[in-house]
Amino acid sequence: MSTPAVLVHRDQTVLARAVAARLITRLVDVQAARRTASVVLTGGGVGLAVLAEVAATGARDAVDWRALDLWWGDERFLPTGDPERNETGARAALLDHVDLDPARVHPMPAPDGPDGPDPEAAARRYEAWLRAAARPEDHGPVPSFDVLMLGLGPDAHVASLFPEMPALYERERPVVAVHGAPKPPPTRITLTLPAIHAAREVWVIAAGESKAQAVRLALSEAGPVQVPAAGARGRQRTLFLLDRAAAALLPAGLERIASP
Repeated sequence: MSTPAVLVHRDQTVLARAVAARLITRLVDVQAARRTASVVLTGGGVGLAVLAEVAATGARDAVDWRALDLWWGDERFLPTGDPERNETGARAALLDHVDLDPARVHPMPAPDGPDGPDPEAAARRYEAWLRAAARPEDHGPVPSFDVLMLGLGPDAHVASLFPEMPALYERERPVVAVHGAPKPPPTRITLTLPAIHAAREVWVIAAGESKAQAVRLALSEAGPVQVPAAGARGRQRTLFLLDRAAAALLPAGLERIASP
């Protein structure tokens, strides 16, 4: 796994714009090399702000949206269209404003889907979709995502991987159901650390002073069971994309790239 690099931006607004620009550039570069690209989306305030900034810039037209595969890192197990679903927020912020190929957009199943109110069956279905999309060159059961974006909770959770919960002990399944999450709603579906580690690049995005301690722990020597974000690493590159408030408690000596 790659060693994290830290990029710090002035505030949350500048952070969202910078990440949006970075995402567009990354997608254009990947598509120039391979024609297609793949992204794993995250929810939360900063994650949706990034998507809104992508939608707002004319540079988005440089991306071939119909050659983009979209996945999600986690989802609240709520009905399709529920405002609390990450999918719903992503569609409103960006996806409804660009020309996507619907067959390449892969939201996590909802309880009103084909498996009904069975989150384990929904997780197995998503795993099957991931396995079907993996290519021989991916060397694993899921695609080698070009960018996997993650938000960061004050408790250092990423996706729906919460400290000390069973999903963090998973070493084989790329997707699992989560019951009893400490943050509502309690039932969710999430990628596991093995799936996250399959990504070429992992971007952890955080803003605000409430995230500063979590950032510090994630970049320390903590274990991922106690600090899930400490396990958020990409194969080729890991970026912690922060505003100044979230970067206030960075460990001493950590490589830090200051941005305007």
